[in-house]
Amino acid sequence: MTPDFNFGLLIEAEELLPQLGHPKLRIVDLSRESVYQQLHIPHALHLKPKLLVRHEEQASGLLPDELGLQALIEYLQISPEHHVVAYDDEGGAWAGRLLWNLHCLGFEQTSLLNGGIHGWLAAGLPTSSEQAVIKAADTLVQVDLGQSEKYRVKYDLLRQMIKEDSAQLWDCRTFDEYTGLRLAARRGGHIPGARHFEWSTALDRQNHLKLHPLERTRQNLQNAGFQLDQPVVVYCQSHHRSGLAYILGRLLDWEIQAYDGAWSEWGNRLDSPIITGELPF
Repeated sequence: MTPDFNFGLLIEAEELLPQLGHPKLRIVDLSRESVYQQLHIPHALHLKPKLLVRHEEQASGLLPDELGLQALIEYLQISPEHHVVAYDDEGGAWAGRLLWNLHCLGFEQTSLLNGGIHGWLAAGLPTSSEQAVIKAADTLVQVDLGQSEKYRVKYDLLRQMIKEDSAQLWDCRTFDEYTGLRLAARRGGHIPGARHFEWSTALDRQNHLKLHPLERTRQNLQNAGFQLDQPVVVYCQSHHRSGLAYILGRLLDWEIQAYDGAWSEWGNRLDSPIITGELPF
């Protein structure tokens, strides 16, 4: 059975509700485990964010290797006919990170639930406290990293792009992290040339952590100096918060890649060029 959900990359709770229980729909909950145990969307499978990242000495949020990604697919039990809807309890960062991982391994039948569990509850929709039992997929998605560079930039390439002044960079951390006032690695600051736009600026805290209208975010990004008709590389500390920023870029039809080494790699390496303070744009 090949479903035709007609889901976009961003969907509302009311769109998801009629499809609950569909055999080709995989709903993935990346909320805190305590939240999931208390309540979650019916049929949602809980996923711990630690399964989305690979750690090295100087980097804490790298894309897992092929074996790690295959383990993720086996846990989720998704086939090429499945559609994945992801949500969390923080506005979409971890959920966006899951979708980025799936995009990197070649699977793009994915949606982010606007507002996550907060948006679901605000709509008064049903929840469950029972752990989901999912049926094994007949054929699992095969990991194909051949297209991963479309969505991912590694350290050496980014260094070269910085040297050639050919990268538009989006730092989506807090302003204190960007300026170096708050230290989360051996060194603080930001990558040379990076502009700042904090990831959570796109969230409407008065509307259950749903995204602000995309045109508002587009205008805010343009006001911050970004050229949305030019490619961009986004980063945060460990490619967690930039999981949502990546989704925002895709929703805005922006050609976007993520630097998953992020500041944990760039700031921990002693040979990386850095800037402290605010850039005089």
